[in-house]
Amino acid sequence: MEKLLNRANILIEALPYIQKLNGKTIVIKYGGNAMTNSNQVQSIMQDITLLKYVGMNPIVVHGGGPEINKLLNIMQVESKFYKGLRITDKITLEVVQMVLTGKINKDIVSKINALGGKAIGLCGIDGGLIQAKKMDSVDGVDLGLVGEITHINSKTLEILAEDEYIPIVAPIGAGTDGTAYNINADTAAGEIAAAMKAEKLIFLTDIDGIRREPSDPDSLISSISIDEIHDLLDRDIISGGMIPKVQACIKGIQMGVNRTHILNGTLPHPILLEIFTDVGIGTMVTA
Repeated sequence: MEKLLNRANILIEALPYIQKLNGKTIVIKYGGNAMTNSNQVQSIMQDITLLKYVGMNPIVVHGGGPEINKLLNIMQVESKFYKGLRITDKITLEVVQMVLTGKINKDIVSKINALGGKAIGLCGIDGGLIQAKKMDSVDGVDLGLVGEITHINSKTLEILAEDEYIPIVAPIGAGTDGTAYNINADTAAGEIAAAMKAEKLIFLTDIDGIRREPSDPDSLISSISIDEIHDLLDRDIISGGMIPKVQACIKGIQMGVNRTHILNGTLPHPILLEIFTDVGIGTMVTA
């Protein structure tokens, strides 16, 4: 009986959050480093499917860094990064497109559909969803075919998400001349969340969130303001691949997203634990 009561209490704790988030858009950035364990992948797919069934409108923007690196290694093409952004030449872009749109996107779609959801896979090129231009050099470093988002065509996502579908977006953008660009998935998720006026923007990665001491798991920050993030950036405490994530969090909040979260996607059911419980498990960024 006690076990059954514990389950009932869990549902009761979730009830006000379900009521508050009913009909709201939740943008989830599913990172490549949270995709490496099949059991965890299934757990996240269940979380996303459940959100739709209880009345929310999840939109998934996915990366795929480890899979891209794996194929580039097989092709003997060196992976190069600068400040968390992949330097992208023509060959690298072709690999990025193949892995993101041809493999990972459809894998996510098939897994959610197998759970009873109705996922639809999209690339940012489809319907002009992600319009972009070549990103300017960063600190004098030319990133190649990396795109800077100029516009999100949110109408397509609105039609799908407000119906019974779960959009799954691969972050490839296109310029006005049709040139394809590699878009950082964190940045794309932030821009999509802003354009959709999402209630929440959630980043799933392979660490617990933002730490005051990067090597100390016990220094996890449960809630942090934009000003505090700028301070950590200035002191190089936030670095590497975390930089695009926190920048996307800031952009999302400044553009109207209510709350942004950075979670450890390798934990069981991270999305449910963060948004349906009083304590949460990661870092929440607020204005």
